[in-house]
Amino acid sequence: MNEEDLHLAKAIASMDMESSPKTPKKTLVSKVQEKIQGFSFSLGPSAATCPLEEVADSSSSSAGSPETTRRTRSLNAPSPVPQFGPCGRIMKNSAMVITIQDPASQRLTWYKPPLTVLVIKKLRDVSVLQPFVQLVQWLIQEKRMVVFVEQSVMEDTLLLNNSEFGLIKEKLMTFRDGKDDLTDKIDFIICLGGDGTLLYASLLFQQSVPPVMAFHLGSLGFLTPFQFDNFEEQVTNVLEGHAALTLRSRLRCIIVRKNEETSHKPPTNLLVLNEVVVDRGPSPYLSNIDLFLDGKHITSVQGDGLIVSTPTGSTAYAVAAGASMIHPSVPAIMVTPICPHSLSFRPIVVPAGVELKVMLNSGARNTAWVSFDGRNQQELKIGDSLTVTTSVYPVPSICAQDQISDWFDSLAECLHWNVRKRQKHLDELSDLTHSSSNDTLDSLDHTDHIDS
Repeated sequence: MNEEDLHLAKAIASMDMESSPKTPKKTLVSKVQEKIQGFSFSLGPSAATCPLEEVADSSSSSAGSPETTRRTRSLNAPSPVPQFGPCGRIMKNSAMVITIQDPASQRLTWYKPPLTVLVIKKLRDVSVLQPFVQLVQWLIQEKRMVVFVEQSVMEDTLLLNNSEFGLIKEKLMTFRDGKDDLTDKIDFIICLGGDGTLLYASLLFQQSVPPVMAFHLGSLGFLTPFQFDNFEEQVTNVLEGHAALTLRSRLRCIIVRKNEETSHKPPTNLLVLNEVVVDRGPSPYLSNIDLFLDGKHITSVQGDGLIVSTPTGSTAYAVAAGASMIHPSVPAIMVTPICPHSLSFRPIVVPAGVELKVMLNSGARNTAWVSFDGRNQQELKIGDSLTVTTSVYPVPSICAQDQISDWFDSLAECLHWNVRKRQKHLDELSDLTHSSSNDTLDSLDHTDHIDS
């Protein structure tokens, strides 16, 4: 900062003090906390996010600069100043879909000890049975927790033949998907398996989701950062509140039927963690889909279909269709065409607060099919509409290390991101260091003959 800017900053500061003499002096921590806005949601009956006061440390060293004091350890760039010049400012809007919290401040805290835990295991996988029995037995006997499992788990013939499971079977609580409501009954979720177990947890809780701890016992494991070897220590750390959180945004998908607009039947309303896919299904014709953003017609999709995904889903179907990979803390919605019949139709990223609407074009030759995280496939006819917005109920996924390390470790281990052979140093290319661009093969062969 030059001397002229320094005098200007001091003058502005003195004017502010004179204009509001009755305002109490605020500490640096309180100023930083005012700039950190959290998600408007709860994580379940016992959990919440804990803001860190450590963000003040990163700005204390440069407190004299107005620009640097606004910067936090955030993936979303510096917090914007809501005032522009002497007269302009951002209009306050009470109908905001979501507000963004500094990801570095997203830590798990329990405002009362968690008592109930839901254990979700991968189905039809023998390798998960023994870890499942060990975990459930430890939670009941050592942690004195009430364990919920799905009813289908109790009917597993392989588990019924396990003698250790027989000792704890009567102590388990059960539920049936689609019949029993788990809202406000579960404090904590543990998944044993692959990414599908986390998607299933998201499906079970269509509003507030308890914190989810996912152990990698499946095939890919992009969303399951924990290893099962020392599960006792890891679960204990989480129950004591020593864990970072990744808030994985979800999409609220609403299907309104043409013939249901005047009826009292509620429309299809689902939350998805990865993506909602609109495709041509079994039809041999191209899909002809109209895409609207906040009521404005953006484009018509002519191809195999369309993927609308969250940042978490950007590494799933979307990346296979050519989309970029986005960190789950970035507030965005991805729109990716599936095999578009156009050389210029590239995937796009739109702000998380917009409303997307998908309808069949009036000239479409066939209907379309919609699926939600690979489930609940439904037919979309002309006149029907699919509305997609960002939900205020994300999935609080517990990190094994932190948000950054977990994500890049998954990119490297699961997708082998940027893996290639190492380029050799020039010193290792002894045959080429002594040659020039003007050398021919004959001259190099002659040189080798002389050397020999």
